[in-house]
Amino acid sequence: MLVSIVIPCYNSENSIRQVVDLTLAEFERLPGYECEFVLVDDCSPDGTYAEIRRLAEEHPSVHGITLMRNFGQHNGIMCGLNHARGDLVMGMDDDLQTHPSQIPALIRKMEEGYDVVYGVYRQSANGPIKNFTSWLNRVTAQKLLERPRDIETSNFWLITRAVRDQVIQYRNYNPYVEALFGRMTNRIGNVTIEHHAREQGSSNYTLGKLAKLWLSYFNYTVLPLRMVSCIGVISAAAGFLYAIFVLVRRIVVPDVPAGWSSIICILLFFFGLILLTLGIIGEYVGNLVLPANGTPQFIVRETTDEAGEES
Repeated sequence: MLVSIVIPCYNSENSIRQVVDLTLAEFERLPGYECEFVLVDDCSPDGTYAEIRRLAEEHPSVHGITLMRNFGQHNGIMCGLNHARGDLVMGMDDDLQTHPSQIPALIRKMEEGYDVVYGVYRQSANGPIKNFTSWLNRVTAQKLLERPRDIETSNFWLITRAVRDQVIQYRNYNPYVEALFGRMTNRIGNVTIEHHAREQGSSNYTLGKLAKLWLSYFNYTVLPLRMVSCIGVISAAAGFLYAIFVLVRRIVVPDVPAGWSSIICILLFFFGLILLTLGIIGEYVGNLVLPANGTPQFIVRETTDEAGEES
């Protein structure tokens, strides 16, 4: 059985060779399985793609792709999925945090009959900010995407060919692969693995990139719009009841002074609510306009071999 290892690469010139070598060593100890690599260079400013080319020359199982500009991690994964040819497809990072030594655990779990398997970290090796954003993503997914509470996601996953075939049909410019996997099947499993510390460099996710990733949830749910509608109804009802209260009080106590401060507070609250509502609607409008304008998920500049042709 062929397992395609999809790895989005960015500034990984000093780590990608070790990832490939350790992964090949793991598969040599896995009877009945072989692997190929689909290494997607997300327009790295260092020599990442040059190192991928050298790996492709040394190992026939390594297929390299470089993109014309930096599209982001999940766009790079979508590019890799489009070029993966395996019976199973595995997603890994390029920095050895998703360590190749944990691959057998994911494969054994997949053999139980799942369509998607996530490696769940026993203890995270990330910093406090990354751990907080991971927690926020998990809670958001549970609330907006109705993901079961007993299912956790990570960057270390394994999917079947059938799931891959459905996911690559999604052409929106701002994909989020974990949300797409959840759309395809409910046969999702978790397996506990070790999370290794980063051996080279630091995280390439800036605060802006993390915010963009979080906003991608808007592509997969209309719940925020429904929440805004509920808030609008509640606010209108509260305003109506308050107006009745003010009218009654004015009749009962004619000389009560008008409250300038309370009026300003109410105006600020409702204007802020209106701007928040417009911002949420704007996200949805943007998610309609950009795909309609043909904004691409990714653009391939060069490939190392025939892996450049879509499966």
